[in-house]
Amino acid sequence: MNHSNRTFLSLALAATLFACDSNPKEAAPANYNVIPLPSEIHYEDGVAFKLSSSTKIVIPEGNENMKRNAQFLAEYLETITGVKPALTTATSDKDAIVLALDSNHPSNPEAYRLKIDQNFIEISGASEAGVFYGIQTLRKATPVVDGNAYYPPVTIEDSPRFAYRGSMLDVARHFQPADFVKKYIDLLALHNINRFHWHLTDDQGWHIEIKKYPKLTEIGSVRSETVIGKNTGEYDGKPHGGFYTQDEIRNIVAYAQERYITVVPEIDLPGHMLAALTAYPQLGCTGGPYEVGKTWGVFPDVLCPGNDSTFAFLEDILTEVMDLFPSEYIHIGGDECPKVRWENCPKCQARIRELGLKGDAKHSKEHYLQSYVTERIEKFLNSYGRKMIGWDEILEGKLAPNATVMSWRGMEGGIEAAQLGHDVIMTPTSYCYFDYYQTTDTGNEPLAIGGYLPLEKVYSFEPVPEILTAEQKKHIIGAQANLWTEYISTPEHVEYMLIPRLAAMCEVQWTAPEKKNYADFLTRLPHLTDLYNKLGYNYAKHILDIKADLATDFHTNSLDVTLSTIDNAPIYYTLDGSVPTKNAIHYDGKFNVKNDADIKAVAIRDGDRNSRVFEEKVSVSKSSFKPIELRANPASKYTFKGAETLVDGLLGNNANFQTGKWLGFQQNDLIADIDLLEPTTVSNAEIHCCVVTGDWIFDAGEISIASSDDGKNFSPVQTVIIPEEQTNRSEIVKHNITFEPATARYFRITVKPAVIPQWHDAKGSKAFVFVDEIALN
Repeated sequence: MNHSNRTFLSLALAATLFACDSNPKEAAPANYNVIPLPSEIHYEDGVAFKLSSSTKIVIPEGNENMKRNAQFLAEYLETITGVKPALTTATSDKDAIVLALDSNHPSNPEAYRLKIDQNFIEISGASEAGVFYGIQTLRKATPVVDGNAYYPPVTIEDSPRFAYRGSMLDVARHFQPADFVKKYIDLLALHNINRFHWHLTDDQGWHIEIKKYPKLTEIGSVRSETVIGKNTGEYDGKPHGGFYTQDEIRNIVAYAQERYITVVPEIDLPGHMLAALTAYPQLGCTGGPYEVGKTWGVFPDVLCPGNDSTFAFLEDILTEVMDLFPSEYIHIGGDECPKVRWENCPKCQARIRELGLKGDAKHSKEHYLQSYVTERIEKFLNSYGRKMIGWDEILEGKLAPNATVMSWRGMEGGIEAAQLGHDVIMTPTSYCYFDYYQTTDTGNEPLAIGGYLPLEKVYSFEPVPEILTAEQKKHIIGAQANLWTEYISTPEHVEYMLIPRLAAMCEVQWTAPEKKNYADFLTRLPHLTDLYNKLGYNYAKHILDIKADLATDFHTNSLDVTLSTIDNAPIYYTLDGSVPTKNAIHYDGKFNVKNDADIKAVAIRDGDRNSRVFEEKVSVSKSSFKPIELRANPASKYTFKGAETLVDGLLGNNANFQTGKWLGFQQNDLIADIDLLEPTTVSNAEIHCCVVTGDWIFDAGEISIASSDDGKNFSPVQTVIIPEEQTNRSEIVKHNITFEPATARYFRITVKPAVIPQWHDAKGSKAFVFVDEIALN
């Protein structure tokens, strides 16, 4: 039987989700429906292969890579089952796991075949790497038992979709010890990922030893203290930092190579260099003094490209980097480089004149100066046989001739680069930024940068845009997960943010899109989490939680509430805010809410596997669940459920504008017409604005209210001018606007975005304004 017509595991099996142990006394079969899903699974008739203490792993003589593969497999099986097969080069007639190279495989060097019958498990690959991925499939198929595993007959043919399957770890914002970096690499290997993008330097710390410039680590590797929270102005008073010696780096690179993972180092330039400038201030436009960054964000001080010593500095550093990292690719960053210092720097302006750089309708002459820096660095790397990767800002100005673009600010940069004939790695924030929250229940989560990226959305990512031609699509060489660590300081927190979302990403990277199915993925996830448990990983368990669908019903003028779990576990709920138990209301289908309510619900399972308590407060006003029409569209990325968001009785309970509870406007005013269905007296409007000034989201500039009897002709009721923001902040601002009672059927609410004030980096631009609810009373 092939994979296309195999019987999927029942969703009821998901009732075993996240159970910590299987019964060690019962024999258990292998489950070949692993993550990532193999290309073809052909089940065979016959007797299963039984793993035992007499099982041997047979390897070809004289192949050290295959010997190491066998050692990994033996260790994996010992960890999972307690059985550690011995290695041998002698042929066997039964009870053997045979590892071999096979030149008959397809051209994909990472392809493998896994064939199992009563006597043998045979893993053959187009290369040693292919064999390693076959080993990973066998490892993940193996039940977590004590020596009683058996493997039904099967033939699996498999190869990855993308050659570049990446995951990035930022150790610049929060330094992680070398031992944990190895554990991170082990996680990547488990998920068939073959590129470890290592973000080593940034404004907040320089963490790679460079022999020629010792001050980079003597001074630049440690910041004096770290801001508490989101640039609150309060600090922890504790120095933070560290660095990897060159010996440690060589050891980590070798560790990754043994697992067929290439380490791609990133030295971010010419921006994000404040730590380096602190060590060598003569390389900046102003000469300093500088300080290693203690806060988060983008800093105006960057390397001075008007200074010849800057290029000598960069080439010296990259020479040492290339000596440490054999990777074909070297990442040079290129993102978020403010031009304000260059605009006022005599040396930079002299360089611009020397090169004859001119601004145009799209980019300033300073943007073309950065293009000069990028192209010069690329030529240097190319001269050593290396290729350059840069974030998509390297498209601004002139793209270096051979550059690979890592598209993070959406898919647009990647599309443009592919259309220009450049290779692209897709890593858009909306699907690939694992520093985003995994749930809307952010109050019960560790602090994160913001955003909202649940498991299902990661899984839905399609890296190859349909807008591209067949030839252009070939330039999309892969996809990557990114974990930035401004708010992630410990290894345990790194793991929590990474998995199981990395499981979803690895299937995006490996499996053909037509074979992907999220419901099926969820049935395969429990077995992988059994392995997470066995390996001691601190993974997120949101998949156990209740999924709530809250939708406005404009016919009944109420909020429809639908609750579900992956495994159909019994759900109990209350409406008064009390903690639900088995004595609470048993959920048996959709219910509706018309009045104020504090909904709490829990899924109750056997053992210690209950869901977290779901909670949602419903605040009902005269405008709640009433028909509403928007006269202008929200910003395209922040439409969510549209107009109903403003009258659904649900408040955004934190300053996270991407949870779906806020509508965002920038180019257009928010203009909402609400039909109260009958003449109604209103004397108060309550409107909440989400303010995150670091993301260009400001309080409203103006709020106005108008009324109408016919929905066409409106009369002004009240207008409020909001004072300009004076400082950075991240919070919810509540506007309670009282006015003389007005009786009408229709009310129009207009919320105008502000203009970003002069103290902000984006001064003069139109700000975003985010609103969660319009409550009329």
